[in-house]
Amino acid sequence: MLKEACVENFTNVPELISKGAGRIELCDNLTVGGTTVSHGVAEVTINYCHGKNIKVMAMIRPRGGNFVYSKEELEMMKQDLVHLKELGTDGVVLGCLNDTGWIDEEAMITLLDLAKGLEVTFHMGFDQISSGNQFKAIDWLVKHGVNRILTHGGPADTKIADNLVRLKEYIDYANGRIIILPGGGVSNKNLHLITSVLNIREVHGTKIVD
Repeated sequence: MLKEACVENFTNVPELISKGAGRIELCDNLTVGGTTVSHGVAEVTINYCHGKNIKVMAMIRPRGGNFVYSKEELEMMKQDLVHLKELGTDGVVLGCLNDTGWIDEEAMITLLDLAKGLEVTFHMGFDQISSGNQFKAIDWLVKHGVNRILTHGGPADTKIADNLVRLKEYIDYANGRIIILPGGGVSNKNLHLITSVLNIREVHGTKIVD
């Protein structure tokens, strides 16, 4: 079982790795769902993790709030992605929607082109896509080479244990074409329940290890 620990700075990274974190999602400002970290945090964390043979997934998000970005914000994301790629991140975590609640296809294709050679996770912006379009969104992300989808399986204010049926539907529909990565409330306390019901190999959370 690969445990991806979500962190908002370097401080706890050594301890989390020592306790079993197998991958790090690196972001800032977790209170708003995560934004892009500074150069210094990124460089030190990536170098440390690579010294421990641990991969780093870096958040590409210029602000909190919704996932509909202006052309200026998209430009920030492009520059941050290129910069983090140069620093050696193993992957990026991103997602763009339009004002109809669908994937901003043009923005995503631009970012995915810059991310070639990296792993890509589409983040919990996925949960803002209307439920009727989420299976179509899985198909689109598969077609465009995205590696995984980080999802809570429902609204952010729900317990992830109450969303297992929906998460299982995503997993069954994806059918191995893309990794469905449950997150948002996964902890070492409910980890066994979630992994046994969903039969998954990767999980994500801020409290994923003891």
